[in-house]
Amino acid sequence: MSYFVDEKGFYGRFGGAYIPEMLYANVEELRTQYLKIMESDQFRNDYQFLLKHYAGRPSPLYPAKRLSELYKTNIFLKREDLNHTGSHKLNNTIGQILIAKALGKTRIIAETGAGQHGVATATVCALMNLECIVYMGETDVQRQYPNVMRMKMLGAEVVPVTSGNKTLKDATNEAIRDWINHPENTHYIIGSVVGPHPYPDMVSKFQSIISEEIKLQLKEHIGRELPDYAIACVGGGSNAIGTFYHFIDHPEVKLVAVEASGLGVDTNETAATIACGELGIIHGSKTYLMQNQDGQITEPYSISAGLDYPGIGPVHAHLHETGRLTVMDATDKEALDAAFRLTQIEGIIPALESAHALAALEKMRFRPEDIVVVTVSGRGDKDMDTYIKCMNDKL
Repeated sequence: MSYFVDEKGFYGRFGGAYIPEMLYANVEELRTQYLKIMESDQFRNDYQFLLKHYAGRPSPLYPAKRLSELYKTNIFLKREDLNHTGSHKLNNTIGQILIAKALGKTRIIAETGAGQHGVATATVCALMNLECIVYMGETDVQRQYPNVMRMKMLGAEVVPVTSGNKTLKDATNEAIRDWINHPENTHYIIGSVVGPHPYPDMVSKFQSIISEEIKLQLKEHIGRELPDYAIACVGGGSNAIGTFYHFIDHPEVKLVAVEASGLGVDTNETAATIACGELGIIHGSKTYLMQNQDGQITEPYSISAGLDYPGIGPVHAHLHETGRLTVMDATDKEALDAAFRLTQIEGIIPALESAHALAALEKMRFRPEDIVVVTVSGRGDKDMDTYIKCMNDKL
């Protein structure tokens, strides 16, 4: 069984490219060119140079001693929060901006929820002197305001989206509308493993640097490349596929993705797509989707803006359906508790997205000899208002 994309852009029955006619030329150009560009010596040299000297890779794999003592096992934290811009998102935007330049595009658009992808996109646009427009739901603009100001400082135009739930799904809708209206000179930097083929595969390849480094770093730490568990939060799923990519064909490595269940999977206030979704099409891809009986997309909810999405990347849908991936969920409260726990035990303030992955540790049982890798996908600076409110509520 193959867990990777086929020549038609499908992972099993998930994926594909369900797009309006106006975008066909753009998507087809990208599909026919992305691998050729990525395999060229020029691209490889430029990409590796920027990852090392600009993004600051490799990111550390930190043996979390006190966290390991708490859970009576061996926990390593993959510190994507220490990347330039504060998350894993830059791995992808560096790759895509180089592809956009190779295709002769002069205008960049993006969607963002937590703001981390928006900041990473604005950063590479500033670096490459390209116009940058970032769509962001009005709700997320308010709860992730520091990242909004970072994007503006970097020279991006931030467009608040007032339709729907005013969150990530709606920002993506508006970005696609923009792309339809400006097809010739615009490249859409999608921030996760969602959207029409080839985006899920392209983003997966750029984020695979995470698991590539984990293998090398584990070898240095413990003399072997493979962990027993690889754990990551999942919304669309870019940091998750990055964490899993080089372990997918190693069944001895247990892959665990943690969704945001909001107020609970048994409520209407949740973003747990695997737990609550059914097969559908969203933003050009066939995957699991939260929808009502009429097939209309239902609004997701999570305290975490980056996980507040009603779908999931088709690669994760396929990994789940084939049994290769274990999917868990964490509520808002569980994520907040995990964030404060890590902060007070290890002195690391994680992004709320990453806190969902950390919350899974409370629900799992490990052997003393297990090697457990958890990806800290981003740092918590952007979530300080939420953390402060949580602390005040406890007083």
